[in-house]
Amino acid sequence: MSKIDTVTQERGVIAYGDELIYYDVIRKTAGVKTPRKVTIKVHPDQRVVATVPHDATSKAIQTAMFKKVRWVWQHISALNAQHEHVLARKYLSGEAQFYLGRRYMLKVLIDPTAVANVKLLRGKLAVTLLQDNEKKAQPVKALINQWYQYRAEIIFHERLNLMLPKTTWVSGRPSFRILTMKKQWGSCSSKGMLMLNPHLVKRLKSLLIMLFYMSYVILLSIIIVSDFGGY
Repeated sequence: MSKIDTVTQERGVIAYGDELIYYDVIRKTAGVKTPRKVTIKVHPDQRVVATVPHDATSKAIQTAMFKKVRWVWQHISALNAQHEHVLARKYLSGEAQFYLGRRYMLKVLIDPTAVANVKLLRGKLAVTLLQDNEKKAQPVKALINQWYQYRAEIIFHERLNLMLPKTTWVSGRPSFRILTMKKQWGSCSSKGMLMLNPHLVKRLKSLLIMLFYMSYVILLSIIIVSDFGGY
């Protein structure tokens, strides 16, 4: 019977672009049936763990991490985005909001002569209200959510236009609905309706990764709908 014991634990770090990714190293004594390799896992709390043979050198561990660093970074980015929209917010000036992979500082403006609106303005997400009061967080939240819905529809239409030529088995244009979901980026119904999460247009640390996930969700939904016989 194989016996695996945790011998020691240490920390390591590897760079990806301008970001540093820290990881735990767990050395284990492996039995005959246990493969001698470095396994890397990203936990839901974003903790990265490399489980390695007890005699693995630092160079071997770094080499294994280097080969997987992009995969690790993508998983951490996805977890960041997944958790972002469930964090409690106060919707006050100075709070961070995210759009297309960038961070914008929220600026709440009061203008009785203007129309309530949301605009991106010089690195800020400016929300204009007609009047100031102690409960202004609710109208600010409502306006921001409406703005995200509007922007999501535009961007999803653009992504759908890019994805459709690659799905030659689809004869018609799928319809979609913007729907806030806590645990899913997207889904589809048996009737052929794509449901896409507006939080996809927020934060995934980079525009490239965000667009990848958006394209993936749309393509996966189209494939599932096609299997249902919707198109």
